[in-house]
Amino acid sequence: MAIRFDGRVAIVTGAGNGLGRAHALGLASRGAKVVVNDFGGARDGTGGSLSPAETVVEEIRKAGGTAMADGADVSNFEQVTAMVERATKEWGSVDLLCANAGILRDKSFAKLEVADWAKVLDVHLTGTYYCCKAVWAGMRERNYGRIVLTTSSSGLFGNFGQANYGAAKAGMVGLMNVLAEEGRKNNIKVNTISPTAATRMTEELLPPQALALMKPEAITPAVEFLLSEDAPTRTIMGAGAGSFAVIRVLETEGVNLPQSEWTPDGVAAHFNAISDMSTAKALQGAFEQTQKYVAQAAARAGIKL
Repeated sequence: MAIRFDGRVAIVTGAGNGLGRAHALGLASRGAKVVVNDFGGARDGTGGSLSPAETVVEEIRKAGGTAMADGADVSNFEQVTAMVERATKEWGSVDLLCANAGILRDKSFAKLEVADWAKVLDVHLTGTYYCCKAVWAGMRERNYGRIVLTTSSSGLFGNFGQANYGAAKAGMVGLMNVLAEEGRKNNIKVNTISPTAATRMTEELLPPQALALMKPEAITPAVEFLLSEDAPTRTIMGAGAGSFAVIRVLETEGVNLPQSEWTPDGVAAHFNAISDMSTAKALQGAFEQTQKYVAQAAARAGIKL
C-alpha cells in the first residue's frame, strides 16, 4: 500500500526553497496538511520575508493540497511555539515535523568569528531543539509523532571550513538518539536525514553536470519514509541523486587490558586489536557501552556478575 499522510498535519521548516520546498510539496501531494515555514532570509541568515513560504503554499493549493505559510524564525522559541499553536488551533494537531531550516557562514576555523559560530548553532541545533520541544507535548498527549532532523556529511565525516555547521549537524545525531529513546513509549519516532542536493547551499560547490543529477526531489522519498506510520526510529539515512543509504555509528569490540598496561604505551601496543573494525557493531544506548566494558573487566578479574 502506498505511503499516505491523509489526516496528518506536518511542519516543514526552511520550506521556502530547496530541500524544504521539495519536502513540503511531497507531503502535501500525499495528503498532509502542511505548515510551510520559512524565515525568508539570505543564505547567511540575514534579512527576512514571508514571500518564499507563500509561494510554496500557492503551489500546494494549486495542486489541490492544503497549506499555510509561517515566517517563524526557528531560533526564536516564542515564534516557534506560536507556529505550533496556530497549526494546532487550525487543524487540530501537529503529527509530523521535518526540521530542515539552516544557514551557512563558512570560514576556516582560524578565521571563524564567535558570532558566526553562535548564529549557525542557534539556527541549526538550538532551532531544531525549539521545534522538537514545541511539538513534543502534543505528540505525547496524542501518542503519535514522527520527527525527521537534518544532519550533514559535514558533521558526520568532516568538511573544511565548516566547524560551526559541522558541529551543529553532528549534534542532530545526539539529539535524535535521546529523543528516539524517550519517544518510544508514546509512539514518537525520531530519525535523521543526511542529504546532498543541488540547492542554494551547494550551488557554488559543484559543476553544472553534477548539480543536474542532484535534484532536491531525490531526497524527499527518504524523508517521507522516515515520517511514515511504519517508519523505523533512531535511523540516519543518507540520500542524494537517487541513492539511499543507512549511516551508523559503530564501536569495535575492543580489548580489556590488565592494570599493568593501563599506560599510553600499553594502548599503543594493542591499538591494532583495539581498532579492529571486523568486530564493530552499533550500540543501542549509552549504558550498553558501560555494560560491555564492565563485563570485559569482570571476565578478566574472574568476577561473576
